[in-house]
Amino acid sequence: MLKKDLRKKYKALREALSTSQIDEYSIAIANQLLKLPIWEHSFYHIFLTIEEQNEVNTDYILNILSGKDKHIIVSKSDFDTGNMTNFLLTDGTKIKKNKYHIPEPVDGIEVSNNKIEVVFVPLLAYDTKGNRVGYGKGFYDKFLAQCKPETIKIGLSFFESEDLISNIFDGDIKMDYITSPSKTYTISQLNKPLH
Repeated sequence: MLKKDLRKKYKALREALSTSQIDEYSIAIANQLLKLPIWEHSFYHIFLTIEEQNEVNTDYILNILSGKDKHIIVSKSDFDTGNMTNFLLTDGTKIKKNKYHIPEPVDGIEVSNNKIEVVFVPLLAYDTKGNRVGYGKGFYDKFLAQCKPETIKIGLSFFESEDLISNIFDGDIKMDYITSPSKTYTISQLNKPLH
């Protein structure tokens, strides 16, 4: 399927989810992540949930990161340049929603992309090769391309994979892992659950 068709399909599927389903699935995703060999790192980039888009509730992952005393990085998007500026999330960080309902840090301690070791990436859809479909603005592809090659990229989705996204571009960055409520897949063996 084409990205635009997948975008439409999965936005509709997400819209149909109830608040309790979102909560239940988000907890299940956080539990799946605990099984991954990713917790020895220090700097973790995570998206803050856009509630209006019925995204995965990342509060549960934030609690895990906080409990493990990790450095948590959140970003601010510049819609003119397509760049994301990353900030350390601290007790003093002020979060404010932008005009697209994206919760973002107002300011804070900036963190360079090359410090980031693990990135949790929001997905609308993905295929059995680990390609992802986001909202189509290209923020994450640009950001991930600026991270170190060894940075671990983990896509989060409420749904299972599509067989194929037919219009993949060279600039599209593949995930290393993709986690749904029921399983976690690796890129090299996306059809085989890790657990």
